[in-house]
Amino acid sequence: MFASVEEALFDLRDGVSIAVGGFGLCGNPEACIKAIAALGTKRLTIVSNNCGNQGMGLAILLKQRQVARVVCSYVGGNPDLEQQMLAGEVEVQLNPQGTLAERLRAGGAGIEAFFTPTGAGTVVAEGKEVRELGGRPCVLETALKPDFAIVRAAVGDRLGNLRFYRTARNFNPVAAMAGRVTIAEVDKLVEPGELDPDDVHLPGVFVQRVVHVPEHANIIEYRTTRPGADA
Repeated sequence: MFASVEEALFDLRDGVSIAVGGFGLCGNPEACIKAIAALGTKRLTIVSNNCGNQGMGLAILLKQRQVARVVCSYVGGNPDLEQQMLAGEVEVQLNPQGTLAERLRAGGAGIEAFFTPTGAGTVVAEGKEVRELGGRPCVLETALKPDFAIVRAAVGDRLGNLRFYRTARNFNPVAAMAGRVTIAEVDKLVEPGELDPDDVHLPGVFVQRVVHVPEHANIIEYRTTRPGADA
């Protein structure tokens, strides 16, 4: 256990790679992102489904020019990443979404590479080995093993066993698996044994550092409402 995310990030340094959980702005490790922004760590490689949106989330690090490279599956809705990518200021490696998730999962499972039919015959396959398997061309993709992972869980215990909330379960578990050092900020902290084993989405073997962060902004990416009855 660590008293704060700042303490948990004590060995973060320039040039490291970081897998970041969340889907859009949902389930972002907000406290960790804010702490990294305050630290001013430079030349970061960010591995994430997307790298923030509308100036929020991970886009804070882009705005401060802390990011050198992004491995992601989605750029749309992120003008900061779009502008820096087109200007050649940030290198962007785009992955099909399922491939990105599997590259992270493979990194945590000790699988160095895998073949997938996704992307065969497209620019995704350029420069990669392609084999015919099961009657289809398949592309060789390598595992992702970032130096750090920062994730957010709805509930966690002091041993790092985590439970995620709904959509936040998309990329947080695989990001946590992949990181060599994984830092989990948890909304609710419980004692070991309080989480039913059937409710554990990620076992603590994948988590090295836990921080209790009870307050989050929980930013809504796009707010859409129906007209009121008197409209």
